[in-house]
Amino acid sequence: MHVEDSALDRRTLLRAGLGAATVAVVGSQLALPGTAHADPGSDLDWIYSCDEWGARPPADPLSVSAIPTNKIIVHHMAFPNVTDYSEAQAVKLARDCQNLHMDGNGWSDTGQHFTISRGGYVMEGRRGSLERLRAGDRQMISAHCPGENGRAIGIENEGTYVTETPPEALLDSLVALCATICRRYGLHAHDIFGHWDFRTTLCPGAAFYRQFPTLRRRVFEELGTDLGDVPARRWPDLWRFVGSPSVRVVQYLLAHRGYAVPVNSVFDAATVAAVQDWQYRNGIGVDVDATLTAPTWETLVPELGRDATGLPVTAVQFLLNFRGHTEVTTTGEYDHPTKMAVKDLQRVHGLPAHGKLDLDTWCALVGGVVRRSFRH
Repeated sequence: MHVEDSALDRRTLLRAGLGAATVAVVGSQLALPGTAHADPGSDLDWIYSCDEWGARPPADPLSVSAIPTNKIIVHHMAFPNVTDYSEAQAVKLARDCQNLHMDGNGWSDTGQHFTISRGGYVMEGRRGSLERLRAGDRQMISAHCPGENGRAIGIENEGTYVTETPPEALLDSLVALCATICRRYGLHAHDIFGHWDFRTTLCPGAAFYRQFPTLRRRVFEELGTDLGDVPARRWPDLWRFVGSPSVRVVQYLLAHRGYAVPVNSVFDAATVAAVQDWQYRNGIGVDVDATLTAPTWETLVPELGRDATGLPVTAVQFLLNFRGHTEVTTTGEYDHPTKMAVKDLQRVHGLPAHGKLDLDTWCALVGGVVRRSFRH
């Protein structure tokens, strides 16, 4: 059963079962200027509001971000892969997650903006997220990914997807939710990323992450985007407020270019200074937050072939291994397992499987999105 097909019946049942709505105190910044990207009359009844699933009031006032939303970050919850796909399980999931985040993590409310159950039910997470989605102007400041909480919509997906993949019902709802978020906030399919692109974590799981090119293509088709509106490469905009495996890749590449930086996945002061110096020396706009802009990435990454050696190869091997290619080890030599893993990456992203690290392959490797993927 698709979640949208019986929204009215479920709403009636839920409201009868949950009783009076809980009123939360939300920060005074809710009314911010902005241009809505959505039709105000559009139907979002297929998303369960916090009141409808019986959320607790936030422990502290919540605020709306003052900066524009520029991406979606997809997570898995590292919860059991239950076979209960019911509405009741989805409600329990939303409550369990809020309890974990408030009582276990000490957060003000659920960390993410939206939650999807394995049965495909979509629940509001942090209170106010559905209201902001309707408005399409600014998002609630969240707690799902440090450094991105004011500019990225976070979606948690029930289950653990290191070796397994999500059920079809979950994936269908994820496509629908991502497309809706893109329409409301003026985003695109190439603005969808995974948690580990901006944080050192096993989330969203290696098996799930392999499905991201397909997820993006489905959202791209749902939106009816013109291929000409997709940039050749949408690199991950890493900046000094994040830490991730891809930050370690940047550090390897900076060390290869002669900078004395630690290789620790932490965007520390030395890394900030090195990125900014690289930008200056290459005639690129020096970013105050050392953001890895597209020109920064594209001057920093070297093309690698079968005879390549050194730190750039080590960077490739580290990231391939971290993301599930356990047969690849960090030898610093462009060996056969590395070449085969690169070819696999290229096939997953719809790129020519030639085994070389060109700009498109580098972009896909570090978590970015390439236009060619949408032709696949």
